[in-house]
Amino acid sequence: MAKGKRNIVKSNSIATFAKSKIKIKMKNTLFDRFQSNHLEFNNRAVMAPLTRRRAENPELTANVLIAEYYKQRASAGMIVSEGSQISPEGYGYTGSPGCYSKLQIEGWKKATKAVHEKGGKIFLQLWHVGPFSHSLLQPGYKLPLSPSGIKPEGEVLTPEGHIPFETPRIMTIEEIYKTIGDFGKGAKNAIEAGFDGVEIHGAHAYIIDQFIMDGTNKRNDEFGGSIENRSKFLFLVIEEILKNIPSERVGLRLSPKAVRPETFDSNPEKTYGYIVSNLNDYDLAYLHISEMMPPETRLNFPGKSIIPFYRNLYQGTLISCGGHSPESASRMLNKNEADLIAFGKPFISNPDLVERYRKGATLNKPDKSTFYHGGEKGYTDYPFLGS
Repeated sequence: MAKGKRNIVKSNSIATFAKSKIKIKMKNTLFDRFQSNHLEFNNRAVMAPLTRRRAENPELTANVLIAEYYKQRASAGMIVSEGSQISPEGYGYTGSPGCYSKLQIEGWKKATKAVHEKGGKIFLQLWHVGPFSHSLLQPGYKLPLSPSGIKPEGEVLTPEGHIPFETPRIMTIEEIYKTIGDFGKGAKNAIEAGFDGVEIHGAHAYIIDQFIMDGTNKRNDEFGGSIENRSKFLFLVIEEILKNIPSERVGLRLSPKAVRPETFDSNPEKTYGYIVSNLNDYDLAYLHISEMMPPETRLNFPGKSIIPFYRNLYQGTLISCGGHSPESASRMLNKNEADLIAFGKPFISNPDLVERYRKGATLNKPDKSTFYHGGEKGYTDYPFLGS
């Protein structure tokens, strides 16, 4: 089998991977350099992808303000950018920047240049929201795409205000393969824009996760039914991207825990265990697992983490995300349960988060009212240590 390729219908034994994986016991801290076959970072703290919706322009391009935001946080070992939609059909969060047009590529160049000038590394998260959109946001006012036409709960912000989600349309085979192609083009565009790599957003019930979960995938064709069929979309996306950029510049984010009441899988360990085991057929930069774990649970009930289960299955670099503190990060790194630790909300209000953690300094409190939209307020105006 060629490097980076796999047989879609092939199923590897989870037990075999668990037994065959060899771990090197060594103690690491959050502030140690990290080096793998593909990655080299100044520390092991990753800035998690955070939707901020500051591309408030008709072209949905990253702008000077967005470049400044990422530049301020370039001391992270690696930044994973906010989700960037791969196509007009992938758009659902107003003000989120895209990565499918020439103008958007040029816009992102400002951000990558700014981060690199500060000595940082940044990956672009490739995003398609699937049904979490609205016809008012879609080309030709068509209904949003989904594998099985299941309506999400809640509301979406549109030009006419907050409106309940609609029942999305079921993707045709032609639309499925077009979307797969859009992921490949998005990856190629990201490299052109100067990103160090891309992260495939396969988590949080968006389009890829919709195909994976049996609660949201009710198809009876080659993309539905068995675990092999439900994961086919994901693996075809990976292989399409690998036609455009090297595997060492490709990461994947998954969220084996359900994040919404109406989006779930009946047997996540079996489903995501199959996927994670088969990822070993690719030589990807990393696997990023989002647990959506509250900080208090992370600290007081470390045994609830799902990371060790997937660590035993995956042979590559593993990132753990969700509710981490410096203490929980150290515990997980020392146990070799993960190689890198991602922090989300703390990076919003603390551009120098790594230095604050290193010194045990007090953290700035985030202004939740400015998480989405709002210009520089609550975005680029948080103070650094000593300022």
